Order: sequence, then structure tokens, then C-alpha cells
Amino acid sequence: MQLSDTQIAHSRKTASPRLSVTLASNVDEVREAQSLRYRMFVQTLGLHSLINADGLDADEFDPFCDHLLVRDNQTLEVVGTYRLLSPSKARQMGRMYSENEFDVSRLANLRGRMVEAGRACIHPDYRGGSVLMLLWQGLGEYMRRENAEYLAGCASISLADGGQNAAAVYRTLVEQHMSPLDYRVKPHLPFPFEQLQGIAQETNIPPLIKGYMRSGAWICGEPAWDPDFDSADLFLLLPLANLESRYARHFAAA
Repeated sequence: MQLSDTQIAHSRKTASPRLSVTLASNVDEVREAQSLRYRMFVQTLGLHSLINADGLDADEFDPFCDHLLVRDNQTLEVVGTYRLLSPSKARQMGRMYSENEFDVSRLANLRGRMVEAGRACIHPDYRGGSVLMLLWQGLGEYMRRENAEYLAGCASISLADGGQNAAAVYRTLVEQHMSPLDYRVKPHLPFPFEQLQGIAQETNIPPLIKGYMRSGAWICGEPAWDPDFDSADLFLLLPLANLESRYARHFAAA
């Protein structure tokens, strides 16, 4: 499934004429996304557990997922990507990626209306905001076509500082953004944020999480610890009905 020409043209106008957003349409384009993920996760973040001879970040979910690509039209390089699992593909796969980290049984009634997003990745030279905005716009068009009402997924916070910032981010956000009880999930391997009582010098909320919070997303429970990515992961759920007006235009039909 390709994003519409109308949506792509709109994206270029609102973000940058140098950038465009599409869905990967063949194996080679999926490999471009996997290559970018590998470079960012292994070479930039130093996640040595993911090192492999292929130079690709790939797993069993990739063949079932659609892959949003933001491409620099001048260099033709993929500079941003987002992995999307539709409700029908989640049924075929038998589970969502998030279920590796969380018990999401309370969300069973939402599965047919929920897109899972993950593996968000942006090249360091393109982190001024335009690429992230294009990814959100492409995601909005994708959800409209899937008739999805909810966006779900894990959002990571680095533990490079020993976890102080992750604990501070969770404590900062949880008071205003915790989900109703009916939407709570439980981590299989909890991140022990209670043991980190010190206050980080500066709470650094990752841009992706900021975008979710500004759009009306909920934090659905305590964070999980992901040792492979050396991160604390929050399970986030975004009902489209919660979108604030300044973001709604990016999810509206073209």
C-alpha cells in the first residue's frame, strides 16, 4: 500500500521540499529501513547486542510490517523510518511486538482497531523536526486507510546515564498522562525506577515521547526494562479522539 500522491505533496509542502514520505514497496526499500536502523542502533548508540554480519536490524516482525520511509530527494538516502503493524497483520503474526515486553491482555477489545508503531529512527543529521513531522503525517494517512482508532507502541528512554533520566521522565509524565485503569498493561521485566530516587540534573524527554504526549497519548503503566536496547520502555496508547487541534490536521483525510 502506497501513500497517496496528494498526501505526499502535502507533506513536502508542510515539512521540506527536500523530503518525501512513502511506504516501502519492495524488499530493497525494506532493507534501506533496516540499514538505517542498524546504523543508528549499533553504530551511533553502541548497542553491541544487535551486531550482525548483514549490517541490518531485522527481526521476525519485519515481513509482517509496513515501513514508512522519509527520503532525502536530493541524495535519495532514507533518513527516517517507522515500522507499522496493522490489525490484520498482527492477527497473522499472532501477537504485537509490544507483547515481548508487556502483558497487554486488557487491550484485547481494541486489537481490531489498533495500529502498532515502533522502531522509529531518524538520521542524526536530520533531527530538526521535519523528518519526525513527515513520519507522523505518513502515520496518520496509514491509520485512516486501516480504519484504526488507536495507535500503540513502546517508546524508549536510554539508560546510558544509569537510568536516572528514565526514572525522572516517568515521574514527570505519569501524573498527567496515565491511562484509565481499563487500559493498563504490566511489564514482564519491570524497570526499577523506584530505586532511582535521585533527581536527574535535567529531565530530557525524548522528542518522540514529547510528540505522543502533546497529541494526547496515555502512559499505560510502569516502564519495562529492555536489556537488548539498554532502555526503559513505556507502553503508549494514543486514541485518535484525544488529538489536540494543532495535531489533528496531520491525521485528517487529505
